[in-house]
Amino acid sequence: MTTSWLVTGARGLLGRDVLAELGADPEAAVTGLSRDQLDITDPTAVRTAVDGHRVVVNCAAWTDVDGAEQAEAAATAVNGTGVRHLARACADSGAVLLHISTDYVFPGDARQPYPEDAPTSPVNAYGRGKLAGERAVAELLPRTGCIVRTAWLYGAHGSNFVATMLRLAAQREMLDVVADQHGQPTWSRALAGQLAVLGRAALAGRAPAGIYHGTAGGHTTWYGLARETFRLSGLDPERIRPVGSVAFPRPAARPAFGVLGHSSWPRTGLVPLPRWDAQLTAALDTPAFAALAAAARSSS
Repeated sequence: MTTSWLVTGARGLLGRDVLAELGADPEAAVTGLSRDQLDITDPTAVRTAVDGHRVVVNCAAWTDVDGAEQAEAAATAVNGTGVRHLARACADSGAVLLHISTDYVFPGDARQPYPEDAPTSPVNAYGRGKLAGERAVAELLPRTGCIVRTAWLYGAHGSNFVATMLRLAAQREMLDVVADQHGQPTWSRALAGQLAVLGRAALAGRAPAGIYHGTAGGHTTWYGLARETFRLSGLDPERIRPVGSVAFPRPAARPAFGVLGHSSWPRTGLVPLPRWDAQLTAALDTPAFAALAAAARSSS
């Protein structure tokens, strides 16, 4: 039986991988809508787009964390109010909603991974807007809404830390990288596969509504991620120097510890994502990253 899926934010880093993942499934009929094709702040457009789909994967988001500090109302219109429109449309149509959220809903002052039910307390405008979206899903879709928090996403499409490190490796001898922020680097392709599994399980009644942490296992720092990226790419990791966050002042505060726990997956019989270093190894073996690494090696 064919299942109809809608992917919003379909031209973004994650959205493009979700489209590719679902496109390989002969039992999935997939509609992908970019920001230009669907403005989720328009409730009428959202209702029309959702109609007829059984699963909606919301990858649409305001992702400019620093920009949200100067434009919190605009960011929250997308990350909060827009998500409410999607949740309401899914509630009316009976569709399952997989909504992508963030570790930034937490303050970052923990010493152990945040469980799914840990109290939230964002430290920046972006996190507050994303939390508003989470609350809309929980309120309107108590039985068919899945909130999937992720963090430190990188992939073949769009701007991301791993690609930036490889590009800079071709331009600079030494790189200063923050060593006092801890998180879970997560490959967008791996997360896309996990979302497909979760959507199928939710439709089958095997995965209940609620919060899931879609991040890699283990954790590291930006400094640790940069060094491992260099090492796996045949570059000298000693070219990476550790610095504190104060070396790169930003308009938006960043949580110092954004590590998430993964208890929801085993409770539903689903396997959490692999460790961050295993994901990175697989990602760097793909053509897009291999080409960046080759260019960096040839310039050194």
